Amino acid sequence: MRLAGAGAVGFFLSGILIGLAIAVPVGPVNVLCIRRTLTQGWALGFVSGCGAALADTFYGAVAAFGISFVSRFLLEHELALRVGGGIALCALGVRSLRHVPVLAPAAARASGLAGAFLSALLLTLSNPLVLLTIGAVFAVVGLADRELDRPAAALVVAGVLSGSMLWWVAMTSGVELLRSRFDERMLRRVGIASGLVLLLAGLAVLASALLVLPAASPAAAQLPERRGSVRISAYTPK
Repeated sequence: MRLAGAGAVGFFLSGILIGLAIAVPVGPVNVLCIRRTLTQGWALGFVSGCGAALADTFYGAVAAFGISFVSRFLLEHELALRVGGGIALCALGVRSLRHVPVLAPAAARASGLAGAFLSALLLTLSNPLVLLTIGAVFAVVGLADRELDRPAAALVVAGVLSGSMLWWVAMTSGVELLRSRFDERMLRRVGIASGLVLLLAGLAVLASALLVLPAASPAAAQLPERRGSVRISAYTPK
């Protein structure tokens, strides 16, 4: 089915709203990107945001295309994903606490950029509740009860990527503009504060894994099969 121009724009704009809604709330990944931008430069912070945006896009595709076996797998393995994500957050928190920032960091190497991208990507993917959050936002924008054909779903997914990337470009660029006002002492305080936030977030995720034990299977079993109908509402900032 060929989409009309207005309909195509509507699906794309809905995707942008979904991407912004799941990227903007401040959580561990946002804190990580802010810290990396302040202490290691814009490139590292932006690439970290790109990793988070790709993960958001993956979850958006799962919801838009109704890939029920993927969403079922993620929810059935929520415990393992939470434990892995919690451990990674704790490790990043400890690393941030031990890191000594400098005002003029060396240019980021390809290996450093790849590591920043992968760490943010895996941290976001390790939280399957992002999928449920997307399901809630789908309902808000009126897509939860609609059968999306492939062109429409593709436009929504492209919008999710665009909305998420729009946030990361704006956020990291804004932080970079403020970076010149920070001296090494202030950067150290930012590193300690962000390290504590990441460490506490990791411990909270590990503690929440205990709650997943009795509920993981029922949650997965209740996932709807119909395309574009992920309806479980949950809110988990990144």
